[in-house]
Amino acid sequence: MDSISILQSLIKIPSFSREENDVADFFEKKMREVLNLNVQRHKNNLWVCSPDYDTQKPTILLSAHLDTVKPASNWTKDPFSATIEDEKLFGLGSNDDGINVVVFLAVFEQLIKQSQPYNLIFAATAEEEVSGKNGIEALLSQLPKIDFAIIGEPTNLNLAVAEKGLLVLDVEAKGRAGHAARDEGENAIYKAISAINWFQNYNFEKTSELLGNVKMTVTQINAGTQHNVIPDACSFVVDIRTNELYSNQAIVDIVKQHIDMCEVMPRSTRLNSTSTPRNNLIEKAVRLGAKTFGSPTLSDQALLPFPSVKIGAGDSARSHTADEYVFLSEIENGINFFVKWLNNAEIE
Repeated sequence: MDSISILQSLIKIPSFSREENDVADFFEKKMREVLNLNVQRHKNNLWVCSPDYDTQKPTILLSAHLDTVKPASNWTKDPFSATIEDEKLFGLGSNDDGINVVVFLAVFEQLIKQSQPYNLIFAATAEEEVSGKNGIEALLSQLPKIDFAIIGEPTNLNLAVAEKGLLVLDVEAKGRAGHAARDEGENAIYKAISAINWFQNYNFEKTSELLGNVKMTVTQINAGTQHNVIPDACSFVVDIRTNELYSNQAIVDIVKQHIDMCEVMPRSTRLNSTSTPRNNLIEKAVRLGAKTFGSPTLSDQALLPFPSVKIGAGDSARSHTADEYVFLSEIENGINFFVKWLNNAEIE
């Protein structure tokens, strides 16, 4: 198969999150063409099982995502042109995450040519960039039991064995309106300031060796209607990046214990931090040169109820940037690494 050509085709099809139907149509046909196997689809998620699937064997999931963010305003190239210059392939989603979609397809094709001590499933998923409920979360109910997952994201072929979770809070302070010229009313902004100071200065007790501290950042604020009215409400948003030592619900409970002057409303608690202990599979990757690290960025790992790691070709620093690109050599290097790593690999 021509991985570069397939990646160019993926880039040329706009595939913003929640708008992946066209790219899923294309890639479903390409998977059938390359693998000559029964490719299954749920919404815009595609998956295929190794032909010698055996319920007595453990199962590894290879998963990479089809969707992209929207292009930044400062692109100097056509984001969908998929041009090659100086051994670089440019295009929206080339690095995040098209390269790993085509790498995993090639790896799956090669690994199923011989019997492996595990079952292998390859999935190309939707809505990863927005942590949508119609992405991998919807797909999980369709899959057989998974023992270990490899989430393909651009990590320079290093292993993220832990990943920070995400918790977003909507916080509102309530006051009482009044005229600013008189000593009346109750200023909701002043209540909010007290809460914001707590978010800025509070330190959680548990520090992760891989992920560090829980990080809380106030990122938006809104209050007031006009200059002479005491504001009766002040709302703000808090972005919290959690470590594996706290569940998101535990963080919410701690916040509510301290912020009793405001109403605290989590948008969701489903994107928890993850951490996977070292096992035979991780040790083999390390012997092949992969370094282990804790990732500050979120991926589909947060939605998985079984052990997983995040690793892939490409460089995270290029993700979501103008004139996003991959080196052509990264495609071949990625395929070679994963085949060496997973061929005859043992799962504990």
